[in-house]
Amino acid sequence: MIRRALWQGLVAGTAGGVVMTLGEKIEQVVTGRPDSHVPARVLQRLTGLPERPGTQPLPVNWAMHFGQAALLGVLRSVMAQSGLRGPVASAKFTVVRLTNDQILENATGVGAPPTTWPRTELAVDVLHKAVYGFVTGAVADALAARNGPGPGERHAARRPGRHADAGPLPRQGR
Repeated sequence: MIRRALWQGLVAGTAGGVVMTLGEKIEQVVTGRPDSHVPARVLQRLTGLPERPGTQPLPVNWAMHFGQAALLGVLRSVMAQSGLRGPVASAKFTVVRLTNDQILENATGVGAPPTTWPRTELAVDVLHKAVYGFVTGAVADALAARNGPGPGERHAARRPGRHADAGPLPRQGR
């Protein structure tokens, strides 16, 4: 399961990152919002790369932007492989993506807590991360579904609902 989740998650996360980026570019044309260089600055701080003021190198910005999208996609794929699929799972994953960004940005001193942001900036960030979360989820779910239901789904099929007396599924291969 983990081997499948790894490659499928990288694919799903990359797809989510591409769609999110396309949405950001469309939104920037409409709103006039400039490019963000936060991803590059975070990567520079995390890796010790030299920092510079102003516009950051595009390859550094994209390495963090798409690298983070691809790597977090692995987590969403593990969710899907386990049986956590659909819109509710994608909504939960969107919160993970937002939290991951904030931890990295705040821990490195590159960003500030979202409670200090203008509401419009916060809304735009949440919207774009939701696009990422739901696209990544749709791809991860579709790839995982090719292998049938996950363990959680198989467990639920035995006895729907949550019951204290419902034991775990038998181990595979025993």
